[in-house]
Amino acid sequence: MATTRGPYAKGVAKREEILTAALEVIARNGYRKTSTRELAAAVGLSEAGLLHYFGSKEKLFEAVLRARDEADTSRLSAEPDAIAKLSAIVRHNTDVPGLVQLYSTFSAEAGDPQHRAHEYFVERYQRLRETLAESVQTRQAAGAVSTAANPEKIATMLIALSDGLQVQSQFRLDAEPAEVLDHLLALLRPE
Repeated sequence: MATTRGPYAKGVAKREEILTAALEVIARNGYRKTSTRELAAAVGLSEAGLLHYFGSKEKLFEAVLRARDEADTSRLSAEPDAIAKLSAIVRHNTDVPGLVQLYSTFSAEAGDPQHRAHEYFVERYQRLRETLAESVQTRQAAGAVSTAANPEKIATMLIALSDGLQVQSQFRLDAEPAEVLDHLLALLRPE
């Protein structure tokens, strides 16, 4: 496999450095309390230099969300079950409230078809529904989920519950989001 060299490779490496720093800073400080100036300083760039790599603040934050998804996927790559992955991500998200805030804000804004991140969320939710429905079917075949449950509808409900719990967690939710998700999964077991 050929190694990428030159300015293009340096640009890719700098983008990765920016995204890594952004994930850390936003997780720690929150989306609203993180400025592009602060992100630029974290990687030794001016604000204009930072935005050069992404084109706009919105594109930068969309790239941060994609990087967050990739980090979650990489961290949980050994786990074959999508439902178990979802539960692990919900658990992990209690440690990164700033990224939850970014996700909640962008997913709400991206409901507008004109929003830059609209297609990202359309594709993300479609992919999640498919993988979760497959996981439900696998669990049904193993006798761990009632066969009366419609896999596609359960997948949609799991995503809605996960996203809704993360939004609620920003408003002093008394329950642990992952425990609520686990409770629903227990209810889906056959009697």
